Amino acid sequence: MGGDMNPAAQELMRAFRQFGRASWQHRSVDGMKSSEMMTLFCIRRHMKPDSSGMKVSEISGLLQVTSPTVTQMINSMEEQGLVERAMDPSDRRAVRVKLTDKGEQLAAKMSETMSASFNGLVEHLGEEQSRQLAVLLNKACEYYDGNPLKPKDASGSNGGGEE
Repeated sequence: MGGDMNPAAQELMRAFRQFGRASWQHRSVDGMKSSEMMTLFCIRRHMKPDSSGMKVSEISGLLQVTSPTVTQMINSMEEQGLVERAMDPSDRRAVRVKLTDKGEQLAAKMSETMSASFNGLVEHLGEEQSRQLAVLLNKACEYYDGNPLKPKDASGSNGGGEE
């Protein structure tokens, strides 16, 4: 890091580090890992009511992680009785994953916990600042998704070289 960092950039960097250490993202419900909780939420939210479940590839696409990563989480959650696998009736090579009753109950409990947490944050910040924070976090994500580590030249475009 150079010594010429803008004071506002330094403040942002400190805030991001502090936010990264904050306990909000490390909260667990019934000892579940956050990655497993997100997988349960994904299945609960995206599984069609009359379907036989979701394919691992569908889940991995929605979570933007690899299929082997999802398979490991599914293995763990299956051992806990939260999900079950079944052969796809229309494609015997494919496996479908769906929540068990226990998984559905835990996902509902996690949803309530998350809602309470974010509702509490809105009460703490107020409605206006909560909306501002959401807008700013979305803008920060847009910036970082746009490859921020490439230096920009004076014209504002990325320096020469390939993308």
